[in-house]
Amino acid sequence: MNDILLVKYAEIHLKGLNRPYFQNLLLKRVKEAVRPFSRDVQFYDSRIFIRGIRDVDAAVERVRKVFGVHAVCPAVEMDKADFNAICAQAANLMASLNGTFKVRARRADKRYFLDSPEINARIGGFVLENHPGLKVDVHQPEHVLNVEIRDQALLYAREVPGVGGLPTGSSGKAMLMLSGGIDSPVAGYMIAKRGVVLNAVHFFSFPYTGELAREKVLSLARILAGYCGVVKTYVVSFTKLQEAIHTYCPPEYSTLVMRRLMVRITDLLAERERAAALITGESIGQVASQTMEALAVTDVMSSRPVFRPLIGFDKIEIIHLAENIGTYETSSLPYEDCCTVFTPRHPVTRPKISKVLEAEAAIPQAEALVAVAVETAEILYIGPDEADDTLSSETA
Repeated sequence: MNDILLVKYAEIHLKGLNRPYFQNLLLKRVKEAVRPFSRDVQFYDSRIFIRGIRDVDAAVERVRKVFGVHAVCPAVEMDKADFNAICAQAANLMASLNGTFKVRARRADKRYFLDSPEINARIGGFVLENHPGLKVDVHQPEHVLNVEIRDQALLYAREVPGVGGLPTGSSGKAMLMLSGGIDSPVAGYMIAKRGVVLNAVHFFSFPYTGELAREKVLSLARILAGYCGVVKTYVVSFTKLQEAIHTYCPPEYSTLVMRRLMVRITDLLAERERAAALITGESIGQVASQTMEALAVTDVMSSRPVFRPLIGFDKIEIIHLAENIGTYETSSLPYEDCCTVFTPRHPVTRPKISKVLEAEAAIPQAEALVAVAVETAEILYIGPDEADDTLSSETA
């Protein structure tokens, strides 16, 4: 008898002839996630089986966050020949539970001496005999005891929901503009859930933003890495550009020009990474630089699509999502990013592109400053644990 994890997927079933590609990619991602706890991960009969686990609870927490996983089931694997032992183990699994239950048998081995209804009836009766506090409800049970007869017998009564989506790497790569606020990590999560590999870009303006602000962003990247694997992160020194914008641009246009140059730098880094899109956490009307007119003059700085998965969300909805994925507490730390530096009192909300270009043209050698920011960007590889982090010895 062995403790194992049974990993289920859902959307991948819809992939038709492409299904093996998604299955193999999901298997690879599960292996990466569970590597600290087990090296015995196998795909069989539309399921992933993890055996030889050193820390079941920690492994469940890792695997449930893998995009593409529908559910993780801590299960017991045992000899199917001894049905009395199967009944005893079923009763043991239900010992700590109260309320209503049903048995759901699946007989993959059609040569087994009992069919599914008989397995349901015998195991259900045995559980009732040993646990009077439980009652059968086949329609809306509080607990489901699953019994699967395959090469071995599998029993499980707990199904931990996964995050769903598609396996990381199945839908290309995109650059996430990661600010350190509440919105951008959520936006990154939502796009990554669709199978997109995340590279992050953070703009750092020392000494106006300090080391704690930088570490806050790296912590957010680490939380995202818990879902989608290592996040290659560019830390871009933005101080000289931001000072130039503050000095030479009309104040009401400074935030918008700053956003445009950030998008320009991110697009250049995306070119190097062969990333197909940019991701931001913007939503319509949340701040002055997020009106439709402002977003339009910002988008023209990118040669590829800009994904804004939060575009129609209000702040409360975004906060709830941040709480669900575990980024809200870190995002709420009081370390401001460079977007809050030199903030004008009355930023323009309905900009004209001619006025924006005029404000931008006032910055001496703007393109040269952009090029330096790209070339000197620090590269970090952020994993779900600090021990997985790697600092590149090279700049961008």
